[in-house]
Amino acid sequence: MKTMHLLLLVLCTILVCCSLAEAKEWKQKEFIVTMWCAPPATDENLQILVRDGYNLTNVSFAGDSAVPANESAKLLDVAQKNGIKSLFYHPLIQPGSLDDPAKKAELDKLIEAIKHHPALEGYHLTDEPQATTFPAWAKLTKYLREKDPEHLAYINLYPSYANQQQLAVFLTEEPKGPVGIPDNFAGAGTNKQTIVFYNQHLKEFVDQVKPELISYDHYHFLKNGRDGETYFLNLALIRAAAEKAHVPFVNIVQACTIEPSWRLPNENELRWLAYTTMAYGGRGISWFLYWGPASYGGCYQDGKRMPIADQVARVNQDIKALGPELMKLESTQVYHTEPLPTGTQSIADGCPVKVTGGKFVVGMFKHDKVENTFMVMNRDYKATGFAKVTLTLGNGKLMEFSIEKRKWVEVQYVQDGSIVDVELVPGGGELFKVVE
Repeated sequence: MKTMHLLLLVLCTILVCCSLAEAKEWKQKEFIVTMWCAPPATDENLQILVRDGYNLTNVSFAGDSAVPANESAKLLDVAQKNGIKSLFYHPLIQPGSLDDPAKKAELDKLIEAIKHHPALEGYHLTDEPQATTFPAWAKLTKYLREKDPEHLAYINLYPSYANQQQLAVFLTEEPKGPVGIPDNFAGAGTNKQTIVFYNQHLKEFVDQVKPELISYDHYHFLKNGRDGETYFLNLALIRAAAEKAHVPFVNIVQACTIEPSWRLPNENELRWLAYTTMAYGGRGISWFLYWGPASYGGCYQDGKRMPIADQVARVNQDIKALGPELMKLESTQVYHTEPLPTGTQSIADGCPVKVTGGKFVVGMFKHDKVENTFMVMNRDYKATGFAKVTLTLGNGKLMEFSIEKRKWVEVQYVQDGSIVDVELVPGGGELFKVVE
């Protein structure tokens, strides 16, 4: 009997220790709505961000590595005061700091000064690293988790149209010198090699860095009415990598004209970027870019608010309403109606939601292991969509999540074979579920 009690005590101790260990890691709490190139962290700027539906910003001492650790925490104080979380950047947060005893000591002071700050969401590490640098970033990520396991180590990845040299995969020797930025924004010439290179880049990143979140950027809207060819392919590859790694993903999308080949998205196109991401099970949107000079063509130009800032803010309100519901769901499948964009698949025969009548995306989700929730999204950002939705989700009430009321409302009673007409604004979507 004593042996049994001892075994139970040991087992309970192990379970408690495991639970404590699991608690000491970053977990996403809300759907991320953020931006690239955040405004200066003033009360006025952060109040505007919160009003416009953002819940994550960046604070940084980008140009001064000599700023004392206690001064660093003051920037987070402004974020906390205004009710917004932040990613924190400082020049010390780089792999080289671990190889320099003096810098490492300063990095430790910095982490200690901010790791308990309620406004801190994580540490901003780098943007679009090549695969050859993954070991260094993996080392830094591991070190940050040892020092502060409850906050995110954030790294953003290249899009699928980056070339082999930029991705730095399957090369006989390391790339030398600057490789520049991806210049094939249209994704022209997509072939099997594109997928092989990009999947290898993702695999090496996940295997080595072991990220808690996958972030990437993809810029789709080009001048003269042209669109890129690999937006959905990129979404699918990222979604698959995130699903395999059991981590969420964030999509950085276009809200500026920093590149000469880009057009400025209109509100329908901005909505399209948000709803395609949500239909694919994404857990965050980041708008590129928010604050910059007039030549960048972003939401704020030389400190002046542009009309696109208001348009993004309106789209953010949709995301803000849907976000809490989407955080409860697990994406299971994503289908498209024809004509199929590159990297997509048609609605499977066994899918309990069939859609006809236009260009649509169908995102299937499950909640508590039950696949009864779906999003129908209008892939046409120029015209209203009229979808005919045939359901085989059993008998029950069809519920629609109302953006305006921010709650589920009953649409009608359905049974297997029921056909429901759904009207969708250009680039928009609706979230449904069937309950008994």
